[in-house]
Amino acid sequence: MAHPAPIRIGVGGWTFEPWRGVFYPEGLTQKRELEYAGSKLTAIEINGTYYGSQKPESFAKWRAETPEGFVFALKGPRFTTNRRVLGEAAESIERFFNSGVTELKEKLGPVNWQFMPTKKFDPDDFEAFLKLLPKRVDGHDIRHAVEVRHDSFKTPDFIALARDHGVAVILAGDSDFPAIADITAPFVYARIMGTQEDEALGYSTTALDSWAETAKEWAAGKTPPALKETLLSPPAEARPREVFLFVISGFKPRNPAAAMALIERV
Repeated sequence: MAHPAPIRIGVGGWTFEPWRGVFYPEGLTQKRELEYAGSKLTAIEINGTYYGSQKPESFAKWRAETPEGFVFALKGPRFTTNRRVLGEAAESIERFFNSGVTELKEKLGPVNWQFMPTKKFDPDDFEAFLKLLPKRVDGHDIRHAVEVRHDSFKTPDFIALARDHGVAVILAGDSDFPAIADITAPFVYARIMGTQEDEALGYSTTALDSWAETAKEWAAGKTPPALKETLLSPPAEARPREVFLFVISGFKPRNPAAAMALIERV
């Protein structure tokens, strides 16, 4: 089904032993797992970049192993976000973008800057951090998203700041983290974390239908009715937006099944 804007759905990473023989066919070699995942999903969030630098050759290889139209989101390094003064992160941010991430070329999606649950909202310092985020690197437009996990971010001041800089606020769905549904960028980024072992597809049919409908509402530029109660400020301008939705955490062995079920629904 065509949408006003693309809806990209996937999981976090692709190397996970319990997926072998469940998501990945028996006998599939590990070196072909990304190729297989790329044939079933439309996006993947790379988690390894959070823990350490990757090689330019790795990014180029991942790009080559996935089909046209596939997109990778990247997690920014923890050395950037897990610091007391965010405004001092310039060197760390520059190092990250010099590590070869643009070798993904047209498959380079948003960067998720994830903050620890203990990180509180400091308006001046957070604005200083947002000002450090580059909009273009090596001729590529760079999109940024922030994943905040402390209740102090649940304020219109934070939403206004993110909108001023065109940075998406990641929606943490089905989790204990604050659910902030305000749209602050030309794209939407959601991470849903509620898969369960006793559901063959990770989620119930009702839940899958609901998340699929939410993604379609976002793509059409609408405010999903199910999320209106979590808004902190007036809704953003109604216009089509690219959607990134990742099935993360929860009962991880079921996450690929949930992502594929969502792809079928949208």
